[in-house]
Parts: sequence; structure tokens; C-alpha cells
Amino acid sequence: FVEALRLTMHAARGVGLAAPQVGVELRIAVLEDPAPVPEEIAAIRGRRPQPFRVLVNPAYEPVGTARAAFFEGCLSVPGWQAVVARHAEVRLRAEDEQGRPVDEVFTGWPARIVQHETDHLDGMLYLDRAEPRSLSTNEAVAALWSQPTPATAATALGFELP
Repeated sequence: FVEALRLTMHAARGVGLAAPQVGVELRIAVLEDPAPVPEEIAAIRGRRPQPFRVLVNPAYEPVGTARAAFFEGCLSVPGWQAVVARHAEVRLRAEDEQGRPVDEVFTGWPARIVQHETDHLDGMLYLDRAEPRSLSTNEAVAALWSQPTPATAATALGFELP
């Protein structure tokens, strides 16, 4: 099943996938991010390559109060993105596919992926946390809001960033 999740995530060009997204009610998620973005974007978003990993029964808690807002998409809602403010740093507790404990702090974009995938396991989509005024098609994001931060979108669409 883990291999099927990995292959599905890769085929969809995602960086994470949770079992409920493929109709399986297990608290399992996979993530992997090669971070193929320009250095300027990687630096601003804290995006760096993440190896493939399996998270069983993951839970996270914020580390500090800092939040970061960026456009985010989801394989469950293809073709759309919205700005989501998330914790900039989280502590993840889970088990890996061998049952070994995972207790790790994630920052930047990897923290966003952990939160996004764990939210799926709790029945929540990114849209439940998104700034509604920011909901845009992938084409609109590419044409209008492709800056490293969503500041231009926030000003134009009239919403606050953290």
C-alpha cells in the first residue's frame, strides 16, 4: 500500500499524499519533495529537498508562534490554489512504516507539507484553512500571483497576511 501511495503521489506530481485521498481510511501519509524551484523561491519559502518518508498516525504541534502564508494546492482539488497561513515550524510525532518512532521538527515548506497531509487524516482540506478571497485557478496563480510571496495577491484581493 505504501508503494501504491508513493507511485500515485509521483504520477500526480505531488509532494505528499494521505491514504484517505485514495479512499483508504488509514492514518498513513507519504511525502517527498525534490524542491525543483528557483533559489529565490526556495529561500523565501524555506523549501528544500525532502526524502521519501512514510508517516503512520502522525500528529503535529506548533513550535513557536510564527506563521507563514503561501499559495497551496492539493491533489484532491486539482486545478485550484489558495493562500493558507500555517505554522512556520512544527514538531511531528509519528511512526515510520517499520513502526519506529518519528519525533522531528520541520520548518518552512516541509512544515507546510506535514501540516497539509496530517490535516487530511483529520478530515480537513487546505480549503478549510484558506483565505477564501485568494482561491484561484492554477492558471491565474501562474499569470497573476507567481511572486515568491502572496503579498501582491493580498493587496489586490483585499486580505490580510500574518
